[in-house]
Amino acid sequence: MPTRRLEIDTTLPGPRLLGAEILVVFAVSLGASALFSLIRLIGALTAPRALQGQQAVLVGSRAPGRPWLDLALQLADIAVSVAPVALVAYLLARSGESLRTIGVDLREPGRDLLRGAGLAALVGGTGLAFYLAVWAAGVNLTVVPGALPDVWWRIPVLLLAAAENGVLEEVIVCGYLLHRLGQLGWSPVRSVAVSSVIRGAYHLYQGFGGFVGNVVMGLLFGWLYLRWRRAMPLVVAHTLIDAVAFVGYALLRGKVSWLP
Repeated sequence: MPTRRLEIDTTLPGPRLLGAEILVVFAVSLGASALFSLIRLIGALTAPRALQGQQAVLVGSRAPGRPWLDLALQLADIAVSVAPVALVAYLLARSGESLRTIGVDLREPGRDLLRGAGLAALVGGTGLAFYLAVWAAGVNLTVVPGALPDVWWRIPVLLLAAAENGVLEEVIVCGYLLHRLGQLGWSPVRSVAVSSVIRGAYHLYQGFGGFVGNVVMGLLFGWLYLRWRRAMPLVVAHTLIDAVAFVGYALLRGKVSWLP
């Protein structure tokens, strides 16, 4: 008996299903992060200490005193955290598209690297100055990019965490979301505004400065995505920004007076 080939419907879902798809993607990824960030900010605001006296640790130890278990948990957390990107890839494929549709591919490696590096230099420098200003003003927690034990895998894990952030955030909150909102007929201004607010929301755990700074970053990244129609330069930029922050903090902490 001949086997029957499974036919997959690759038509774009209607507006209602497309809206539900977006909600589901964010419910299991950055939307959930935004909810936890809001709760953590409320906790920080109601704590007896001022925001400036509290810490927001980005990459911390998960098993103090047990380095191998800590490493396993770090790698597992990175893998699970980036899993929603696979969900986005599947959903795009179901609608007859792919990650290539939103510019997540290796077609333009040189241009992507140059654009990403230039953007990282611009955003990274201004971002650090903004953070120091809002921290001094007392409206932000003390951000600790990395608080891992001084073991051989500390730097590799920090670099992997930076890549995870770059891939997860730029693929979902920039490429995927702006692409889908465009398919729903949203205007570019409205789409970028929503994307930027979401980006700021899942950084609320850092304080009001973290929210505002990331909204501004989201406006820039969203505008550039709509101009380039490629998420890869944004992935490169975000990864470089976080890599410098994570590794730089690990190397400079306690050695320079201006770093909180």
